[in-house]
This record gives sequence, structure tokens and C-alpha cells, in this order.
Amino acid sequence: MPTGDLFLAIDNGTQSVRALVFDAQGALIDRAGIPLQPPVAPRHGWAEQDPDYFWDKVCATCQTLWQQGRVKPDELAGLAITTQRGTVVNLDAAGKPLRPAILWMDQRRTEGLAPIRGLWGAGFRLRGATDLVARLQADAEANWIKVHQPDIWRKTHKFLLLSGYLTYRFCGHFVDSVGAQVGYLPFDYKRLAWSNRWDWKWQSLPIRREQLPDLRPPAAQLGQVTREAAAATGLPAGLPIIAAGADKACEVLGTGALEPHVGCLSFGTSATVNITCRKYMEIHPPVPPYPAAVPHAYNMEVQVYRGFWLVNWFKEEFGLMERQIGQEIGVEPETLLDELLAATLPGAAGLMLQPYWAPGLRMPGPEAKGAVIGFHDGHTRAHLYRAVIEGLTYALREGGEEIQKRTGTGMTELRVAGGGSQSDAVMQVAADVFGLPAARPHTFEASGLGAAIDAAVGLGAYPDFTTAVAAMTHPGRVFQPNPANHRLYNDLYRRIYLRMYQQLKPLYHNLQEIIDGK
Repeated sequence: MPTGDLFLAIDNGTQSVRALVFDAQGALIDRAGIPLQPPVAPRHGWAEQDPDYFWDKVCATCQTLWQQGRVKPDELAGLAITTQRGTVVNLDAAGKPLRPAILWMDQRRTEGLAPIRGLWGAGFRLRGATDLVARLQADAEANWIKVHQPDIWRKTHKFLLLSGYLTYRFCGHFVDSVGAQVGYLPFDYKRLAWSNRWDWKWQSLPIRREQLPDLRPPAAQLGQVTREAAAATGLPAGLPIIAAGADKACEVLGTGALEPHVGCLSFGTSATVNITCRKYMEIHPPVPPYPAAVPHAYNMEVQVYRGFWLVNWFKEEFGLMERQIGQEIGVEPETLLDELLAATLPGAAGLMLQPYWAPGLRMPGPEAKGAVIGFHDGHTRAHLYRAVIEGLTYALREGGEEIQKRTGTGMTELRVAGGGSQSDAVMQVAADVFGLPAARPHTFEASGLGAAIDAAVGLGAYPDFTTAVAAMTHPGRVFQPNPANHRLYNDLYRRIYLRMYQQLKPLYHNLQEIIDGK
């Protein structure tokens, strides 16, 4: 059996796969990463990837880690896996993929499905949630496969999230973490278990219970690395695999945001604001909170779907200069974009951006579009870039206020993770907009650290999560809000930003009707 004292976290994100080794104090001992090619898009709005491609990259990343020579496989105490949320895999009876995985950002929909009937349907009508539930049905990948690829669905022995698929490849069993269950599945978010047989979700989806994996809570053991997986990855056979959570849940844990007064901002492809809560509450009923990466807890989350993807959008559409200069001097274009923030003052000279480049599930509604108002002849692309960053942060503040109103808790500090958190200028905007001190974690690999904390608790290095978080998370630089900037942002947020959506909503509806009528 393994006798090491280091923890390996496999982080299979949207843009890369990383193998991260942490010690019991949360220090990142070594890392290896391999970028992922963009997903395949057979049609506009679709996003697919071969499940074996993910596994091959996991194996290659592990082998790269050992080749670097700073960590040996026998120094590991255990392994934890965290992945992108909502990516689904169909396996046949032999455990082989039947079709490409459908990724979380896939936008295909299945219209015309039968509505929920009976008492559940009546209850949704009384709550005004019929349209929302219909949207959930239409967005569910299982419904699309059942309708459009019925032969594939008939052959589907297991329907897994990417986390469950990778766990199966490592240990040979169909088992997954409760903390990873974020997707269109018959999962009871309140009970943190598969739904009871009378739950409406079984009526809304074609999934059968036997198609789903067994579930274990975070920090529980999922299995051990098989000899086959050991040969492919270089890991020791028999290495314990410990349940962690989805990447956002692990990120919250890895920033140390274990108590509800600590807000966690994720400046990633999807931007989110989160708190950890022990009580089940719905911010936008009936949309549930997500499982946390700790047992018997929830992440109260509001998401800006396109989030810091907007930075990439800006870079591609308006950042040719930064891309060219960055390539010449070997610097990431995003680093050079910080100069655009430095060249402008808070408030972007009156330019305000609403970051709804893709609509949310509940707020905003499906009709929402992105908007920029306040243009005048003195504005430059630097002002537009600042408006992007400020607009995203306004949206996160709005989500944070919704969470606080629903939970009755007040945020007193922020922890910020994700790619955007590496920018000092962006961190200062976050502190100024929220009016709260904002700290980035001591390591950029916050989701990997969260998975390592699950492994450390599960393997007995710490008696509980409170102790583990105190020992393994260490806030890095703290950005204090500038009072004058906060007053300006507060006025812009309350008098302009919060009114934009309701003022523009009728126009969005009209725009959609005109476009659909073409």
C-alpha cells in the first residue's frame, strides 16, 4: 500500500488537464499540464469531445509529471479528481464510449417534449415555474440523445459525468462523488443523493437508475488505481482514490471559503459568485444550490455564463495589437490588456456593459442579450475593455446580493480565483465594486488544492475540513477597496446597472420575435 504523504489532484478543466501535487501544508510541490484542443462543433452551438481523448491527456499529463523528476509516484498518499461540470458520457455494457461526450457549453436543445404532468405539473404551474422546468427538459443532453439518437440511448449502459468516467478509468468501478453532481440528472440536491422514485426528474428525463453510478460523499474512498490504469499513468497500483467535487466546488474549498461570510468569486470561463452553506436554500426556485466539495454542504452560486470568456472575446475582436506584441516578446496578451485598464479611470468615462452574451437559467431570462450604453466620441477600446471588466463584476455583485438576501448572511471578505484573478488591476476592480477586501489564494491552482484538501481529510491527514482548510489554504495578496472608487461604482451600480435589464427587456423580446420571424 502507498506510504507517501503527498496528494495528487487531477484537474480536467475546459482548456487543459493538470496533474498537481500538494503537501499537507497546501504547498504546490510540482505540476504538469497539457492544453486541450477546442471541442468539436458538428453544428453551430454544439460542443463535443471524444471521452478517450480526455483519458489519454490525463495519462500523458501524469507521465509528464514523473518525467520532470521532482515527485516520485511512491511519494503519493492518494489521488482526487476534479473536472469541468456538466459534461456527459454514454458507455456501453463493455464500458466503451458510444458517442462523443457532450460538453457543458453545448447549446443544443430538444423542443416539443411532453410537459410534467400530475401533481408535480400542477405544483409547477402554481409556482410559476412551468416554463423554467420546460427549459430544463429542453436543455438536458439525455433527452436530446433519446430523441435524435435512439439507438445510442438503447445501448447506453451507463450515463456518467466526466468525473464518473475518469474515476471508472482509474478504478474500474462505476462510482462518483456527490460533490461532482452538477448537470441535468435525476439528482436530489437537497438530500445529496439520487432522487426518490416518485421525483419529477424521472418523468422529465429518460434516465434509469441502473444507468447511473453509485455515489460517495466528498472525502470518502471511491476505489483504488487498477493495474491497467497504473500502467497507463505511472501511478502505483492500489493508490486510494478519494472523492472530491466539481471544479467550481473544489475552487471554493481551495480558496478557503468554508464559511458563509466569505464570498468566493471565480473569474473563469464562466464567472461565478459562491458561498458555502450548510442549509439547503434555493436562490431562484426551483433551481437548486450545488453540492459543495465538503459533505452535507451546498454552494450557493450565481453564474455569469460567459464570464471571463468575454476577455477572450475582446482579445480576439479588438486585441490584435496585444496578440502580436505578446507573440513577439513571449507574454500572454491578457497581461498586456492590463495596460488598457491602467489607461482609463474607474467608471470607463460613463460606458456601461451588461455581460449577457449568453442568457442565464433564471436571471436573466432566455431573451437576454448583451448591451453597452453610454458611448460618446471620447471612448476608445481601452474604455470598452474596462467596461467589460466592470460589467462582469457588477453582475457578480448582483448575484452576491441575491445570495445574501436569500441566506440572511453578509459577506465581509472575498476570495478570488480563476484566470482573471492573476491581474492586479482586475482584483482592484473587484475590491472597489464590492467594497470588500479581496484576496487571491496563495496558489493559482485553487480547484486542485480543493481536491487535495478532500484527499487529505479522506486519508486521515486532518480530522476535519476546518482543520485542513486552516492548514492548507493561505490567502495571498489582499486588495483593499479604494473608498472614492467604491462610491463611484456604487452609484453606477445602483442607479444605472441594476436598471439596465428591466429597461431593455422589452426590446430584447421584440428583437427575438423579429429575428425568429425572418
